[in-house]
Amino acid sequence: MPMTPSVLVFDVNETLIDIESIAPLFGELFGDERVLREWFGQLVTYSMTVTLADMYVDFFTIGRGALRMLADIYGVEVADADARRLQEQMRTMPAHPDAQGALTALRDNGFRLVTLTNSPHRPGVSTPLDNAGLASLFDRQLSVESCRAFKPSPVVYRHACEALGVAATECMMVAAHVWDLLGAHNVGYRTALITRPGNPPLPVEGLPQPDLVANDLHQLAEQLITGPRPSDGPPPSSTY
Repeated sequence: MPMTPSVLVFDVNETLIDIESIAPLFGELFGDERVLREWFGQLVTYSMTVTLADMYVDFFTIGRGALRMLADIYGVEVADADARRLQEQMRTMPAHPDAQGALTALRDNGFRLVTLTNSPHRPGVSTPLDNAGLASLFDRQLSVESCRAFKPSPVVYRHACEALGVAATECMMVAAHVWDLLGAHNVGYRTALITRPGNPPLPVEGLPQPDLVANDLHQLAEQLITGPRPSDGPPPSSTY
């Protein structure tokens, strides 16, 4: 493996932008903002499911459907306008406060920054990263739309390497979700877990563990720029 990852591939939702910003909508509709987490879990579950079933609809469409499914479960009314509000808020979530400074530091220290997201990109339509004010820090914004499969399918990470013209061993996947890192590890990426609230490591013997674990993006940048690098000394253990 190269001495350091030259390409940092960032997940977007929750890793860079704050999904908690849409919690008030769930509080309004369901009377409990914590339903946001249930909805997001269903969204991720069904995105994976449609890929395993060899189907595809975009992430925002699944998000609207998951909202209506939860409305049936909870016995509440969700109007078409509410589903549209959710989709718009999914597009316009703000960046986490640590994102701008940490990404700038990484870029200025020679790392190539790209994103790889489940969210769709449409020609002429601003992306969630554009709306969060982070787009200018990245060389490329890649979406699973290009291969019509969701993370953590191996085809997604391989497609990213092909689009960037790099080998998987040159890349580090940075995400707040262990499931994303497992997919990236499977094709040869190094991995870094950002432990946003509610997103700790998964201590399962026999599963690969992240090369780096950081509380936030500032800590990740410090580790990559000035701290121990993933390749310093012996390789990290692949399991607990």
